[in-house]
Amino acid sequence: MRIVATSNDAVRLSFLLALLSDAGIGAVVLDQYASVTEGSIGAIPRRLAVATEDEYRARRVLAESGEA
Repeated sequence: MRIVATSNDAVRLSFLLALLSDAGIGAVVLDQYASVTEGSIGAIPRRLAVATEDEYRARRVLAESGEA
């Protein structure tokens, strides 16, 4: 797994997941529950991860959308 983005913004992460899904790239959000349990102080950013073999394509998709 490779991390392609980090954010505390759930809406942005949802958008990034949709972008990757539309491109046929599977992705998961890591640290989602840890971030929720620590409250809203933003100490633990959520990480968006893809399979190692999809990293290049995922980064390209995010860059082309202005989200890299």
